[in-house]
Amino acid sequence: MSEIEVCHQATVKMSDPEPGLKRQVLAYNANLMLVRHLMEKGWQGVLHSHSHDQLVYVIRGRLRFTGGASSFEAAAGDSFVVPGNIGHQAAALEESEVLDVFNPYREEYAPVHGLE
Repeated sequence: MSEIEVCHQATVKMSDPEPGLKRQVLAYNANLMLVRHLMEKGWQGVLHSHSHDQLVYVIRGRLRFTGGASSFEAAAGDSFVVPGNIGHQAAALEESEVLDVFNPYREEYAPVHGLE
């Protein structure tokens, strides 16, 4: 039987993977990872892809998102799924906060100690 581990946001450090973007890796296991992103207005991520399915929920702000053949704006309360291996890119039209869920977890995002 597995134990439930609580992740308290206030105790998790924020990283700065690139200018204009802050990342906070919250709860995760080998199947799922919850990540909070804070984006400054004007931030634009690079076009990239990864094998992970990604569920995106916009908490506040407004983004321009391009993925595959789709291009759209998403605002607070909007959500969408990015299938694995689809090239995609986001840009913050306003200061924004987003929650991303990845399946499986992103090894490169995991804290140094990794999964136990």
